[in-house]
Amino acid sequence: MRFNRILLSSALVVVALVIQVSVLARLHLPGAVPDLLLLTVLGLAMVYGHVGGALVGFGAGLLADLAPPADHAAGRYALVLCVVGYFAGLIKPENGRLKSATGPMAVVVAAAIGSTLLYACVGALVGDTAARHVGLPGLLFSAALYDLLLAPFVVPGIMWLARRSDNDPLTETGPAAKAGDISSGWLSSGTGLRIGSQRGGLGALKAKARTRSTRVGRIKGVKRL
Repeated sequence: MRFNRILLSSALVVVALVIQVSVLARLHLPGAVPDLLLLTVLGLAMVYGHVGGALVGFGAGLLADLAPPADHAAGRYALVLCVVGYFAGLIKPENGRLKSATGPMAVVVAAAIGSTLLYACVGALVGDTAARHVGLPGLLFSAALYDLLLAPFVVPGIMWLARRSDNDPLTETGPAAKAGDISSGWLSSGTGLRIGSQRGGLGALKAKARTRSTRVGRIKGVKRL
């Protein structure tokens, strides 16, 4: 991942985690808690792709595992968000822009249900049976509902910030460089000349112009004599 992606992802994950712990977790809503960290990972994954989504998800989940008041084994939520970020990044379009909101909303619902199920399965493997006592169907419904209601206010903004950071003109491999390559290819196909050899062609034209001017000067000098 490029430096601007790492910097933006780290800042967004930290802000989302602080809001998650200090505000959303204290609302005491029935069922699950709105997962702002999950929505942040989804928004970044749908712009950065499956590899970037997996890396962001793992880092965000590990930070959530270590942040108080975490009461589960470290690495449990990191595994969940890593898997969710990977699969969410698979729907990334080529230009990083989504044509409709249907796809992202479906991804949010699937991620909310899938992350809750995966978290409960991993907990069952390590001996944590809290999901059984709370009621897994209620958790799945409330998690999908809360995340779906919160997603329109979070995911589009996250995706916009991620695309804006990728459009930084200082980056060498960003869309600006690609646009330069496209324009170069368009010029070369339209004129029949290679862009790389244009400097040499311009130099040759200048040399010919100079020789012509010297010849004209000599001819004029002969006529004056």
